[in-house]
Amino acid sequence: MDPDSRQASSQSGSQSSTKPIAMLPRFIFMSRWLQLPLYLGLILAQCVYVYHFWVELSDLIGAVMGSPTALQHVLDAVGLPGGEKHTRLDETTIMLVVLGLIDVVMISNLLIMVIVGGYETFVSRMNLESHPDQPEWLSHVNASVLKVKLSTAIIGISSIHLLKTFINAGAYDAKSLLAKTGIHITFLLSALAIAYCDRIMTSTQRDSSSQ
Repeated sequence: MDPDSRQASSQSGSQSSTKPIAMLPRFIFMSRWLQLPLYLGLILAQCVYVYHFWVELSDLIGAVMGSPTALQHVLDAVGLPGGEKHTRLDETTIMLVVLGLIDVVMISNLLIMVIVGGYETFVSRMNLESHPDQPEWLSHVNASVLKVKLSTAIIGISSIHLLKTFINAGAYDAKSLLAKTGIHITFLLSALAIAYCDRIMTSTQRDSSSQ
């Protein structure tokens, strides 16, 4: 190809790449910003979880320091109707409170993945490539990867709830324990199915691009 033809083709390519978007497609594409209030609402929910975490932690510390009011708050938080009544701050009570704090942290991590990953995927780029605190998973996130990570986070949250249920097994009947275990297994199988489907789609795209 002679230089004039190459220059003409490059100019035509640049003109086609800068072709203005029609009004209707532009309006439809701009509708993605309607999700912005949703992500801002999730940030407010994150603030609520942070407040709840510090309230539970302050009650635990106050109970350890001998505050009767804080101890009563802790006992009310870990107590279940029909279950064994806790009367003091023993190992089981502390474990239940700590599991509740871990549960809050894991839900908070789930919110962060939804807020940051969802905004990056569905709304607008954040241009965090040069930021030193860019999450490692955000560099290759897409809708499929986000679904797998969310399902994995949900399994972790379900595991915490299941562990709390087994610690308070006396407060539940056999049907409730089986139902909770079945729900957790369903979450696990769903995550495996999502990961397997994502693997099939990725391999199919790789094979089609190599041909």
